[in-house]
Amino acid sequence: MRIDIKYPERFTAIFETVTGNKLHHPVLGITTDSREIQENDLYIALIGERVDGHSFIGNVENSGATAALVSQIDESLGLQQIVCDNPLIMIGNIANAWRKQFDIPVIGITGSNGKTSTKDLLVHVLQSSYNVHATQGNFNTTIGLPLTLLQMNNEHSISILEMGASVPGEIDVLCRIAQPTHGVITNIAPAHLEGFGSIETITQEKGALFRSLENGISFVNLADDKVAGIRISGKIITFGLTPECDFPADIHQENNGSLTLILDSHDIPTGSQNLSFIKNSIAVTAIAVTLGVEWNNVIERIQSFTPTSGRCQVKQFDDITVIDDTYNANLISSLAALDYLKSFSGNGRRIFVFGDMFELGATSHEQHRKIGKKCTELELDGVFTLGQNTIYTDSMINNGIDHKHFESHDELIHSLKEIVHSGDKILFKGSRGMAMEKVIQGVFAD
Repeated sequence: MRIDIKYPERFTAIFETVTGNKLHHPVLGITTDSREIQENDLYIALIGERVDGHSFIGNVENSGATAALVSQIDESLGLQQIVCDNPLIMIGNIANAWRKQFDIPVIGITGSNGKTSTKDLLVHVLQSSYNVHATQGNFNTTIGLPLTLLQMNNEHSISILEMGASVPGEIDVLCRIAQPTHGVITNIAPAHLEGFGSIETITQEKGALFRSLENGISFVNLADDKVAGIRISGKIITFGLTPECDFPADIHQENNGSLTLILDSHDIPTGSQNLSFIKNSIAVTAIAVTLGVEWNNVIERIQSFTPTSGRCQVKQFDDITVIDDTYNANLISSLAALDYLKSFSGNGRRIFVFGDMFELGATSHEQHRKIGKKCTELELDGVFTLGQNTIYTDSMINNGIDHKHFESHDELIHSLKEIVHSGDKILFKGSRGMAMEKVIQGVFAD
């Protein structure tokens, strides 16, 4: 990860105040990856599970870095090294001091599914009325979020911060660094169970965002029982599919299969068949309208939104429709994607190409079986699986559905090239580590 520093003098002043150390030279960028070092960068030496960033200090000096934040000094180097107990905590403290300079709304977004897609849509909608600062890429962790905050500048009038967590306590840390003024939890589902152990622990973890908003506003999804059950001490604004919500919604399916959102008496024809996008739109509208965005602007921006690559992005290859949802996968998002596939109107086969879901702990086999059961219930035309865990998905396929399990990308690509034909609708999904986008490229690149 690397960022540029737009205000070196201001950064130097804050850095020296927080660390108690004088910088010998201005810092023009910050990175945690020695391979990304540029001249006059500050290098953060992190100690991970497999790699110790201190091992690369020599390379960092040779690449032109101006200083390194370390927990142990290499006396053989001429590079300025600022020592502290924990560089990760220190860069978080620096980012917190930087964030305190700005009196603007800061919106935290967390949840088991839909964090990034909700963030992307909210950025698009709020850009009609604000100069938006927001999380880029996967900068949503205890190191990514501080770097994101350090890119906040005087031109920004609002900030949108995605907050991810894989072990307990991380959301609380992110909130203490970012000090959000508003927050939304998209949903709570059995994702990252390997790190959390139970849905109750996940609920406690995600709830840290709302607990941090004692003087702020929590946007509560009443359609999610776990989210709705979190105790909140600050102001609450609710949204969901029931009349008692502050932003009550209904969803109507048009004759062509597209969905129209009726939200607080406003009709929003989305042109989309993606139910997850509609749910994201409800949350985003509640936030945007509360922040003063005009309804007509909200509607226009929802209608003009284009999903980020790999997130339920619909692509056409001649007469074959591909739904690229390869960015990541867990149980809830995969079930929702299957419903999306089934909702497509018109003739042609509906085919699911599915790679392993990761970080599910002891429930992995059962969750993969649930996906197979769903495929059977939806009476899909074909299900083709890849990996070690999706064999349990394949084992649940019946009702005459064409299905086969593969252990390599190349075998799957070769078979799909022979199987797919004109008119097919094909959904590709899997966890990030499965790189299912390679299958799309392999089948359709030529």
